[in-house]
Amino acid sequence: MTVRGQACVVGAYEHPTRNAPDKSVAQLHAEAAIGALADAGLSKEHVDGYFCAGDAPGMGPLSMVDYLNLKVRHVDSTETGGSSYILHVSHAAQAIAAGKCNVALITLAGRPRAEAKDGLGTQKIEPMRPDTAWEAPARLTTPGAYALVAARHMHEFGTTPEQLAWVKVAASHHAQHNPHAMLRSVVTVEDVLSSPLVADPLHRLDCCVVSDGGGALILSRPEIARSLRRPIITLRGAGEGIKGQNGGRIDLTWSAAAISGTAAFEEARVTPSDIDYASIYDSFTITVIMQLEDLGFCAKGQGGSFVSDGNLISGVGQLPFNTDGGGLCNNHPSNRGGITKVIEAVRQLRDEAAPAVQVPNCRLALATGIGGVLSTRHGAATIILERE
Repeated sequence: MTVRGQACVVGAYEHPTRNAPDKSVAQLHAEAAIGALADAGLSKEHVDGYFCAGDAPGMGPLSMVDYLNLKVRHVDSTETGGSSYILHVSHAAQAIAAGKCNVALITLAGRPRAEAKDGLGTQKIEPMRPDTAWEAPARLTTPGAYALVAARHMHEFGTTPEQLAWVKVAASHHAQHNPHAMLRSVVTVEDVLSSPLVADPLHRLDCCVVSDGGGALILSRPEIARSLRRPIITLRGAGEGIKGQNGGRIDLTWSAAAISGTAAFEEARVTPSDIDYASIYDSFTITVIMQLEDLGFCAKGQGGSFVSDGNLISGVGQLPFNTDGGGLCNNHPSNRGGITKVIEAVRQLRDEAAPAVQVPNCRLALATGIGGVLSTRHGAATIILERE
């Protein structure tokens, strides 16, 4: 089912906390929901569809619908890691188009910082999962898994650590204007390369922050959106994809964004050159370079040169990205930070981003996410939003 023109984003809210030792995950979900509803000018009585992923406590939507005291007729708890909440925007639009709901609430929240989880993300053996039982004994860490992709990219295409560092530099130039960002200091390429090596070739500053927090989105039927006296932000195209081990035929040079992006651009009937602003999932600097290539913003193998010299910096480069500071500098709640990518895209389209990083006349924005582990198995979701 096409999503083009079927639904509008009418509410968006990012929780300001980055450390929540005094709040539960459910409370963060609720506070984000309240913020998004207020932004939309709606109440919870208007909500008849609810969407969440694996970060929701208890039994996902069953627990959260009860906790939020919602009366809904449609729920979705699709889990694809960091891409989940971009995928949920597409699923919410499909549900609205199919008449399953009129107003959809999407919430994310997490407390990995307060819970002091292992920042390396070492996999644990879970007997019910078919993958980690074989891989966890090797003690693969999340940074180590992404370092494999970075090392392969360097080997195949000549990408350099300096080019990876430019992604962090661009994010830091934007984060300085975000009062809620965890890391607000502007860094240089030299700062990134001199930070401790975490997993060769990735340094500490090549890695995203770990934060508490959350966010929420409200989607509605277009006629409802037009009654709310807010800028009309329409979903123009969407795509999703999964990439795994392919029966042992492993190729680390591409990501599932090649699948999700192709579908999103085809449905939206636009090309990468039409995009004014891009929210690119940035769990690591290599994650950004891979997606830029796979989405078609540059040729395969040219991601390193594309990001060099500040090409991602608003007001300077060709493609402004992650103007809130992204996961590299702003926040990365619940290890599923995709919702913040959509929120910043909405801000840009509404002309509500920080003045120093607002893209002039922003009319088309892309948000894309990677969930799972880039070098083993992961999901990708891409959406294209348009301001009418």
